[in-house]
Amino acid sequence: MGKVQLFEIRLGDSRVVYSPGEPLAGTVTVRLSGSLQYRAIKVSCIGSCGVSNKINDTAWTVEEQYFNSTLSLADKGVLTAGEHNFPFQFLLPASAPTSFEGPFGKVLHQVKAVIDTPRFSKDYKCNKIFYVLCPLNLNDIPDIEQPNTMSITKKFNYKLVKSGNIILTATSDLKGYIVGQAIQLRTDIENKSGRDTGAVVASLLQKVAYKSKRWIYDLRTIAEVEGSGVKAWKHAEWKEQILVPALPQSILQGCSLIHIDYYIQVSLKSPEVSVTLPIYIGNIAVNRVPLSPSRSIQHIPSVVVPSAPPEEEEAASGYHPMDNVSIPTKSHSQQQPFSYAPGLSFQEIRADSEQTGSPNHPTLCLSTGATVPYYAEGNVVPVPTASSLILPPEYSTWGYPYGEHGGKGSYHQKCPGWNSSGKSQRARS
Repeated sequence: MGKVQLFEIRLGDSRVVYSPGEPLAGTVTVRLSGSLQYRAIKVSCIGSCGVSNKINDTAWTVEEQYFNSTLSLADKGVLTAGEHNFPFQFLLPASAPTSFEGPFGKVLHQVKAVIDTPRFSKDYKCNKIFYVLCPLNLNDIPDIEQPNTMSITKKFNYKLVKSGNIILTATSDLKGYIVGQAIQLRTDIENKSGRDTGAVVASLLQKVAYKSKRWIYDLRTIAEVEGSGVKAWKHAEWKEQILVPALPQSILQGCSLIHIDYYIQVSLKSPEVSVTLPIYIGNIAVNRVPLSPSRSIQHIPSVVVPSAPPEEEEAASGYHPMDNVSIPTKSHSQQQPFSYAPGLSFQEIRADSEQTGSPNHPTLCLSTGATVPYYAEGNVVPVPTASSLILPPEYSTWGYPYGEHGGKGSYHQKCPGWNSSGKSQRARS
């Protein structure tokens, strides 16, 4: 850099996470080996969103800006050799959206500084990325504490001349969850046919929509659990849970170019039938007031009224009563376990210097699978991943991830032995 030995932006108390409406203070530091003539030294605070039609392309097709403020730190003059510090402060707007980064776009907040030098001389520039977190309180969403239920009936043919019905019903205990919370899922399958079904699969899906010249959709499977099939003329019940890994929140308030949605999908492989439950992922857990003993609801086992098979089969097979059975779980497919305990040390992984990031970016710790990088204190080396969704630092510890609002214990304690896996599917409208 010639005379400029150091040119950087330092945020107050080394912070990297801010809330909308907060002041953002810091210092621009310049260290010189000799005198430097300048026309102006300026610092800007910028929040924007960009979306591209191509994956990992920063030549944005569509952009929107949330704020852009500039301060003049010094007017025309000469900086002498040595170190110079220029303090600054901005007020973040209350409407600033949560930071986000995906393969087709990002919501980015940063501070930029420039030393404007005389004509024919090189200008000096630096930047510092910071994160905005606008927490989503799930209690602000109507009926969020209610169970989520969906049912579908499908008629299908088999053995050329025979037909039957499948009734698939899926129920989750809530309509919204936070990171680290377990989704309690119950599935009922009535197999009113003489044919065994294929395996049943429950998946946590993420759909991110990017508004470019046309909508672009990035659909990925975050977690998956598989159960056995259902025998002929059986009514089966399957109870499972899916632990919510660190994920961006459902709503990027203030951003019109990127929409994030989550779903629980339960499907049978044969015959092909599925139900989809929309859910929310937030930062502050649902407040569930426990029922008093006198008002508590007793669990009543499901009762299935036997019914005759379809008319096409009745003559050949006669009447078949429906037997109640439970479905065993065959496999889990979940992201790499991650504990949210403060001071957690991560497994060290060697990486090239190009992967370690620059001083202008906070250290990121990445999970594997269909993943999200996390911010972590200490010497943590970024790990390359299959996907590139970025959360604000400390995102997973916002609100009340444990205690009376959520599950207790670490991911390892809840899901011992779960393997890392991630699937990604992209579709364009």
